Amino acid sequence: MTKAERTKQLIIEKAAPLFNTKGVAGTSLSDILEVTKLAKGSLYVHFENKEELAHEVVNYQLKKLSEKVEAAMSRQKTAKEKLFSYIDLHLDPLNPPILGGCPLLNFGMEADDTDEVICKKVHMLIETAQQNIRTVIEKGIASGEFKPDWDAQEFATQMFAMVEGGIMMSRIAGNKKAMQSIARSLKKEIEEKTA
Repeated sequence: MTKAERTKQLIIEKAAPLFNTKGVAGTSLSDILEVTKLAKGSLYVHFENKEELAHEVVNYQLKKLSEKVEAAMSRQKTAKEKLFSYIDLHLDPLNPPILGGCPLLNFGMEADDTDEVICKKVHMLIETAQQNIRTVIEKGIASGEFKPDWDAQEFATQMFAMVEGGIMMSRIAGNKKAMQSIARSLKKEIEEKTA
């Protein structure tokens, strides 16, 4: 990695929590300059404008989230354990795996009417996340761990939506109650589908 590439990456990493916490619209140029300790001119050497930086930050945050989910699930042996680990990773929305909360929620809600590029990036990861859950269930069915009549696609959509909804509800309420309730409900359904 060249010095310029390292500086660009450093800017993305320093700006990422800002964008994820304050939003793209709420993050000012002065906020970015403050956390990066760069002059305005130096910032524009690496990014044409704030929008370009925001798109790179979204890429970075979504990749980081994917890696954390993948790491949590890959440590488990059984399909049930993998599904439980996905739920458990998000069990405490007040102490989320990504500083500032779930970037899918944060960037997705802000960008749905304002930034088509970010919207597409978030949509792609939502689809990928559901596909990964579905694949785990299908492998569990194939190995005999889960009942063969389980609709993997339907549960993957349900599980993803419930976890994201639980994250939002808990963060708004300032407590973990909603997420804990959703986690219990999802785990109960997974147990019921275990052969």
